[in-house]
Amino acid sequence: MRFYWTVTSAGRANRRCRCGGHLIGAAATALLFATQLSPAATPGKPTRIVSVNLCTDELVLRLADRKNIASVTWLATTSSASNVADLATQIPVNHGLAEEVIPLNPDLVVAGIYTARATAALLKRVGIPVLDLDVPRNLNEIRAQYREVGQALGEEERAERIIAEMDSRLAAIRVNPARVRPRAMVLNANGYTIGKGSLTDEIITRAGMENLSATLGIDTYGQISLETVVVNAADVLILSAYREGPPAMATEILRHPVLTKISDRTRIAVVPARMWACAGPGNIDAIALLNNVANEVRRAEPHE
Repeated sequence: MRFYWTVTSAGRANRRCRCGGHLIGAAATALLFATQLSPAATPGKPTRIVSVNLCTDELVLRLADRKNIASVTWLATTSSASNVADLATQIPVNHGLAEEVIPLNPDLVVAGIYTARATAALLKRVGIPVLDLDVPRNLNEIRAQYREVGQALGEEERAERIIAEMDSRLAAIRVNPARVRPRAMVLNANGYTIGKGSLTDEIITRAGMENLSATLGIDTYGQISLETVVVNAADVLILSAYREGPPAMATEILRHPVLTKISDRTRIAVVPARMWACAGPGNIDAIALLNNVANEVRRAEPHE
């Protein structure tokens, strides 16, 4: 027996069940009706904020007071995926489902434009405010997004402090001004790499390296073969930390013996996925890590 949510023409949510091939309508739970499907009437900053995306979790947890956060996703509590797992402790979690979110009576739901789209659409139809956020492609867009969310949460000053801290840390990273930069290539599970027009491209460039995938003409995301990796002889091959995780078909390429064979001429750098999976202060950690790698590669060159 499977339950799912539908919305009537009047905007009322009903829980329905498909049982034995017959569609049976049922009223939503008493708690759902008690909320009247409307946001809290408290003026000013929202006091029952729900996030339904890993990256919006980070924004909400960094910007909002804990007492004003009604729920974040279960991924927020996972240290391998989240930069703010410590901030998510003791906060109720959700899996991005409307039936989890609606009974919380949120006065603001923060969502990403590529995940939980059915949930976001339903929440909007029943009158719950939803802030949809795009994926930033550079540091300027990260700054703009923190200001946007800071304004929505009534936490403009906190947003500006976070931006100032990021800029201060970025300024402290000393990038070698050499005209010739180490060439780097990202290799993710299933052979995916990241090219121009992406936040990862900006991180690599800010770290003092050239994104080889971008020079090969890859736009944002694309797949490459191990042959391409070997033939193009990158100075640095950037792998995801998932390489060290449980065995999986998707990550077999990251453990291929050929990567060991080219390690004498290609530096292998493992970057935790959480450092650049989401836009924010963690990206500065990725820039610092890769800048150290770039400097090590330069020092290892015969002419230096």
